[in-house]
Amino acid sequence: MSAEASVGGHDADSVRSVVPQPACHSTDGHRTPGLMGSKYVKLNVGGSLHYTTIQTLSKEDSLLRSICTGATNVTIDPEGWVVLERSGRHFGLVLNFLRDGSVPLPEDHRELDEILKEAQFYRVQGLIQHCLNAMQKQQDVFESVCRIPMITSAKEEQKMIATCRKPVVKLQNNRGNNKYSYTSNSDDNLLKNIELFDKLVLRFNNRVLFVKDVLGDEICCWSFYGEGRKIAEVCCTSIVYATEKKQTKVEFPEARIFEETLNILIYENNRSGPGGLHLLDSRGSGSSLGAGQSEEEGAAGGDRRVRRIHVRRHIMHDERGHGQQTVYKD
Repeated sequence: MSAEASVGGHDADSVRSVVPQPACHSTDGHRTPGLMGSKYVKLNVGGSLHYTTIQTLSKEDSLLRSICTGATNVTIDPEGWVVLERSGRHFGLVLNFLRDGSVPLPEDHRELDEILKEAQFYRVQGLIQHCLNAMQKQQDVFESVCRIPMITSAKEEQKMIATCRKPVVKLQNNRGNNKYSYTSNSDDNLLKNIELFDKLVLRFNNRVLFVKDVLGDEICCWSFYGEGRKIAEVCCTSIVYATEKKQTKVEFPEARIFEETLNILIYENNRSGPGGLHLLDSRGSGSSLGAGQSEEEGAAGGDRRVRRIHVRRHIMHDERGHGQQTVYKD
């Protein structure tokens, strides 16, 4: 019996001298059988077969390293494949990240989320951070995309404007709400107003909430809101009294609309105060409106006023002979 014990001890020493040291070590004494005696590892991840090295698996302090060191128990089939009960769809990408330190990630948000879940399961911190950075970039791009809410009722619109922390620019554009024919340039000006709305959305989308109302009473009217109340209004429609029939005329006061949009930015992030209100009131009372425009101010509670700018509200014919000059009156 003592001779067998000594022989067994001698054989064990000889085995330890032949087997190479593992590429990674564990603080505890447990080793998963079959991993530490070879340089290469065969992995069966949900039916997807992968052949790699212990050195690759142990590059990061991850679940895969703990499998190498034996800190995590795994199942090894009779053919020597380490069986991992996990989908193998993205495991090749995880291995490539461990090999190269970086991998191209898909743009599809769903696939990116799946890869993040795999990285979190295997505890590969570098890949986790890589996925989070890619998601943040996608989020930044998504926030810059134009998003225009669709309003289905006046009550919903009022609630949204009252609770919105951003300034609000609303365009009422209901071409069908007209009982007269349009003048020759009205269709073009309607289109120009819509195009200007789209341009403002692209430029100020992150700072201003834009609302397009196609069911309102106005044919073409801009409204500007700050802190839940209307600050200014630019009405672009008027009635033309011709000799035989009335016509609806649509104007395109581009400069004034853009100016009011810039003015409304003072209410961004609730930055308006007494100075801001004074600035807007002085701006509204002292500015030049240009030819053919008029401005009305109505009190809306205390000293707060709404600037209403109408472009050629009433255009009347002077009843003179054919070919004579038309007179415009406010």
